Amino acid sequence: MTKAPSDQDVLDIDAPITIGGLHVDVLDGAFSWYIRSLDSAVSRDLDERMAHLDVAKGKGKITALLLVDDYPGVRPSQIAEVLMRDRPATGRIIDALVKAGDIRRETDAEDQRAQALFITERGHAVAEEVRQIIRAQEEEFFDFIAPDDRREFMRMLKRAYLNMRKKRL
Repeated sequence: MTKAPSDQDVLDIDAPITIGGLHVDVLDGAFSWYIRSLDSAVSRDLDERMAHLDVAKGKGKITALLLVDDYPGVRPSQIAEVLMRDRPATGRIIDALVKAGDIRRETDAEDQRAQALFITERGHAVAEEVRQIIRAQEEEFFDFIAPDDRREFMRMLKRAYLNMRKKRL
């Protein structure tokens, strides 16, 4: 059984982390390892909370659904840009949402070569439920982070995200 880290362990950034008697080598100081580990835990929790919804499991469906709900007529290329995915990967996400009956495709009125995406009544209801689940997860899953630390962590995450986008483009 692993011992939960004490506040002192957590506050000493230079102290190595040992889990189950094992040190994770160079990963102990790697942002990427913590990000992947947190992503895995958060995604698993979110999938459990959304198991009854067709947007559970996989990456990008929730974001795409919310974007279509918020921006009627949005183009797949715009969703691909937000997701930082190529068009074929985004197309598979959109196909899944269309197949589930959450969104529909139409030919863009201004450009007959382009698609415009619209939410369905069912998709809007799913999007509303997803918003509630995400808000609850934010409060419950991260309840060990003090409010001031949450704001600072969010500020750092947003800055990292925006700067990473600049590097990718």
